[in-house]
Amino acid sequence: MKNPAPTPPPGPPPEHFPAPWASDWGEDPYGLWQSLTYRSVRQAFRWLPPGQFFMGSPKNEHDRLDSELQHEVILTRGFWLAETACTQALWQAVMGKNPSQFQGERRPVETVSWNEVQDFIARLNGAVPGLAARLPTEAEWEYACRAGTTTPFSFGEDITTDQVNYNGNYPYRGGKKGLSRGETVEVASLPANPWGLYEMHGNVWEWCQDWFGSYPEGPTVDPSGPETGERRVLRGGSWILFGGDARSAFRFHFEPGRRNGYVGFRLALGPELRQDERAGQGKGEQDPPREKFDTGQIRISTQRNTDLLARINQVRVLDHLAIGFENLGIGRGATQKFLGAKPPAARRWVSLRSTHPTKNNRL
Repeated sequence: MKNPAPTPPPGPPPEHFPAPWASDWGEDPYGLWQSLTYRSVRQAFRWLPPGQFFMGSPKNEHDRLDSELQHEVILTRGFWLAETACTQALWQAVMGKNPSQFQGERRPVETVSWNEVQDFIARLNGAVPGLAARLPTEAEWEYACRAGTTTPFSFGEDITTDQVNYNGNYPYRGGKKGLSRGETVEVASLPANPWGLYEMHGNVWEWCQDWFGSYPEGPTVDPSGPETGERRVLRGGSWILFGGDARSAFRFHFEPGRRNGYVGFRLALGPELRQDERAGQGKGEQDPPREKFDTGQIRISTQRNTDLLARINQVRVLDHLAIGFENLGIGRGATQKFLGAKPPAARRWVSLRSTHPTKNNRL
């Protein structure tokens, strides 16, 4: 499948370029960029001018959910967006520790909660005057992910595992199966979208600033989500999930104190669109203990994300049962046929005893 050609986003340039904190800057086929270098760790950002797009998905899009109501969005302010997810190297430089389960300086940091990301942002902004780092709003995130496209993915109608890090055992629209890496990959190791942004699809879910809520039915200007809520928005899909979950319009959400080995974030720069939710203003509420994946027990949640969490756990059930069944001469295909008819029951604990543990047996 052919990758899209660089297409610089149309629109006016930033008012001030380069920024005083920029260590290097320039213009390439994707548009304007500038980089921050903090304690020898470099993070590049790309300029995304104001623009208009249709957020959500059309009713005929495969795997579409009701929460993806399509509506026009107008962004009146340009902003800078990190060209990659935040790396473990940058997190380590700012926070002095690395919580990630899949270790590597150039891999995305994961197993970080929304609350912890706010602390990270506050420390970075305190160390770099004028940076104004924050999380992108959900609308900004999808605007950047689509990069001017209207197809399910910025790469077109479909994706391959050469383009996106997702579970290739479950391709979009029942297409050809691909690689299932079972872990994150280094940032910028897969093709960029038309605006020069890497891994907007797959690899790790990315936190957004917004509380999760229903979309409006009509056009909106500079939306920033509900005033209050219980869960924060996640976007982009991840290494553990299906191809359809990496669509530009797909929405997910977690409690702000929750962490997982498939959740990370990328930084945006620029003024907040609303003053009552300023990024990085003080320490967030205390998070629950860090979650570790236990190969002996896989829990199916019954809260709002039941279907998707069940899907995550079903993938793990398939992978672990296949290992055990293969030892008995039963192939993976028979295992998938056995479990594929219906998802695991809600609130059910499935006990597995694997004699073949791997480094990836954690979420």
